Formats: sequence, C-alpha cells, structure tokens
Amino acid sequence: MESPKEAINPRNGFNSSTKTFLSLRPPLLLPPENIPLSAAAHAFSLRRTLPWPDSVALINSATGEKLLYSDLARQTQSLAANLRTLVGLSKGDTAFVLSPNSVRVPILYFALLSLGVVISPANPLSSDSEIARLIELCNPVVAFATSATAHKLLRSPIGIRTVLIIDSPEFESLMTTRSGEIDSSESGEMIVRQSDLAAIMYSSGTTGKVKGVMTTHRNLIAMVAGYHANRAERESPAVVLYTVPYFHIYGFFYAAKSVALGDAVVVMEGKFEVRKMLRAVEEFKVTMTALVPPIVVAMVKSSHGYDLSSLECVGSGGSSLRKEGIMSFKAEFPNVMLIQGYGLTESTGAAFRMLGEEESKHWGSCGRLSEGFEAKIVDPETGHGLPPGKQGELWIRGPSIMKGYIGDEEATSTAIVEGGWLRTGDLCYIDEEGFLYVVDRLKELIKYKAYQVAPAELEQLLQSHPKILDAAVIPYPDEEAGQVPMAVVVRQPKSNLGESEVMDFVAKQIPYPRVPLGKY
Repeated sequence: MESPKEAINPRNGFNSSTKTFLSLRPPLLLPPENIPLSAAAHAFSLRRTLPWPDSVALINSATGEKLLYSDLARQTQSLAANLRTLVGLSKGDTAFVLSPNSVRVPILYFALLSLGVVISPANPLSSDSEIARLIELCNPVVAFATSATAHKLLRSPIGIRTVLIIDSPEFESLMTTRSGEIDSSESGEMIVRQSDLAAIMYSSGTTGKVKGVMTTHRNLIAMVAGYHANRAERESPAVVLYTVPYFHIYGFFYAAKSVALGDAVVVMEGKFEVRKMLRAVEEFKVTMTALVPPIVVAMVKSSHGYDLSSLECVGSGGSSLRKEGIMSFKAEFPNVMLIQGYGLTESTGAAFRMLGEEESKHWGSCGRLSEGFEAKIVDPETGHGLPPGKQGELWIRGPSIMKGYIGDEEATSTAIVEGGWLRTGDLCYIDEEGFLYVVDRLKELIKYKAYQVAPAELEQLLQSHPKILDAAVIPYPDEEAGQVPMAVVVRQPKSNLGESEVMDFVAKQIPYPRVPLGKY
C-alpha cells in the first residue's frame, strides 16, 4: 500500500490516493491567524524587507506626476485618520467606491483597509439599476465617487449618508492634512483581525445574477505572501503598467501586491486606448504590464512605431490566450516573457500561474498551482476526482478562497462544498507536468450534434485574425443540430472584412461546422 508521500507525483503534484493536486511551489509562509493584522499593514511590512528604502510608488501616466512610497504611507495615514475623525468611519463600516482608475484609488484602498472599513468597488460604467442592486447588497455608510460618477449615486433609490468626491480639492486635503491620530487601543475599535472582511467584490459567480464576494484580510494576505515569496531578485524596482481596473479583483489585488513588491505603478486614468498604453510603456520605461487577452492581441497589432524595449514581461489573465495569439506575440516580442494565470474573484486572484521563462513556454496553459492551493478535476457526472489529462470541473481550495457570497447562503453552499472546495464551473484539465488548461465554462459549451464546442476556442481563433478587433461566440438554435455556434465580430477600424472571409478563415482551422456570422 502506498504511503501518502509516495502517492504524490513529483511532476504534477497529483495524489493518487486522494485524487487531488497539491502545489509544487515552496510552502506558503503566513503569519499566525490569531495575530491582528490588516492586509494594508502586511503589504507595507513586506515592502520593508526590500533593498530600496524609498522608491517611486505611483505614476500618473497623463501628467507624469510621481508619488514616492514615503508619500504613499504618509497620505494613507492622513486619509485614514481624517476618515475616522472627520467622517466618522469605523471598523465594520462599508464604503462603496465608484471610480475609474486613478492614483488616488490605491491610497483610498489602503486607508480603508487600515481602518477595517470594508471596500466595495464597482464599475463606474454600471447602469443606475445595477448600482442600486450593488448598494442594496453591500449596504454602505459612505460612498467615494468622482465628479463624473457622483450623479449616478444621487439617482440611486437607496440613500447613502455621505458621498466624497475623490478628484476634489477637499479630498486632496484629507490626504495631505492630518487632523488626528489613529488610536488602535481605543475601545479595541481599530484592531483589524485577519478574519475580518476587507472587501465585497462583485461577480456573477459560477451562475446567475451578480453576487457580492466576501474577501477577508487573510485572503489578501495569503495571496500577497505568495507573490512576495516568489519575487524575482532585481537591481531596481519593476515599473508596472496598470490597465486592469481597480474595481476588479485583478486590479484590487495588484494594488496590494505592488506595495509588497515595491513596484513603481504607472496608472492610466481616463478611457483606455491601446496606443495610449503603448506611449506610456515607451515614456516610463515599463518593465511589466498586466493585460487581458484581447488587449494582448491588440497590442501586437498596434505596436509598430513605439519603443517597447524596456518590456521584460507581459501578464495575461481573465481568460485563456490561444496559441495563435501567443505565437503572434512571441514573433513580435521574442525577448518578452508572456505569462498567464487563472483565478476568480472568489479565489482573490491567481490560483494557477506561471513562474519564470521555462514555465512560460507551456503555451496555452495557465501555469501551475499557486502556493497554498489544492485542486481537483471532478467528473461532472459522477463527482469523482480525475487524474492528469482528463477533463472535468476544476475545484480549488486554500487560504485565499472567499468567505462566501454576502446575503446569499444558498449560492455560497452551492459554490463552496464540503471540505472547503470552491467549485469553479470551469471545464479544465491538468497535464502530466501539472499545468492547467481551461477548455470553457461548463454551462457555456455549445452542443452541436454529438460534439461539445467551446466558444472560448472559437473566440480566440477569431481574435487572431489581423482584421478582427474582438469577437464573441454564442449558441444559435438549429432544428437539425440542436445548436450551432454564431459569431459576433468587431472589425478593425477601416477594415473591409467580409462574412465569407471570416467563415473561410474558421473553416480551414477547425473541424467544427462553418460559423454563421452575426451582424455587428
């Protein structure tokens, strides 16, 4: 009989006895759970272990204005003190944030985290009804908005007692003028515990309407600790360009991770444009940028005429990047490492990711299991764990898994099952080397006759076409086949791309039926 240690495959972490995958990364070193510690304090403490006493923390890409880490710490402390003494915020309150990316957003986040105030950030492009739904979910006592988004809060049928404008002189004063000190001993009010809520993030979950994901300080601490432990040694801080929004878990987590790693973060304010991003990479000598697959593809198509020689690494997340897109990227940027990861709002970030040049060569994968995580590939029909190479639903667990969905016990019990496993709803497999490959969402597979067609595969194929800016594939009812895939395509500006050209392009590369093209 195999001992537990002998049952674990050193190549992929698969335990043949339990049918689970264990992380091959070094053990995750975390502070004891019972020690009071906020995610903000933890990130700043990790930064103090770095060889740079002070360095650039934030850069406004539009103005070139730079903020040092000493400034970031001072403004965070001032804002936290003022929010407590002047606004009356206290531990356990919830703050709704409706703002596009801004250099002031991470300062606000760290101030709120240090106070134990729960951050609830939302997409500033959300409709009035969507905002009302989110406010109903999180029940905030205060809201932070910009001069361009505040009107959406005023139209909400659910009143908020205080609305503060982030881009106002008054907010500037709150960040730079101290009105009082934070006294953590006063009634124990400011003692933030790792089990306390840090944020309510929004996600559709594995199914259904929008849900409020309860993220704890411990969740953030665990995720940040993994990145800090595996950071690359550098002579100077990395210069990281943010394109991902701060209201998304991708950007929210990166705000904390960047402090722990001492990154100089270039923040793009206003409407995103690929060429504006490329100009920022050139101007500020960006070494790493975090993107989503459509932007990676657009970057390749628009890169000519820009000096991007400072780039060392591009991270891609949110969905899988198809091999054709990776090939195009590597052809254009042979010396830039392209890494991918897999994560959910419910997992506080990347549960799988690539580390280093060798792992980045596994094109099409999302990397290996991150520090502190376990995974299962579960047969949707039988519920049994599957070995490497077999497709099934991905289940994950670890210290970064959410506490649950706020106000929705039914959805929580559906998503987090016995043993603390989070059901992702994604159809995946883990290969013999421990690399994750995402096939598609289980519920989104198109059933064409006896075949299961993954929309994501078709979308990535379409996005690789030089005349296509973006594409989406949906099922279309068909009397004979049950469903056929239908594509909605956005052409590149000034392109004369036609329906037949798209259909021929797809038909030559996949065994599925020719794709009926929706008009856009």
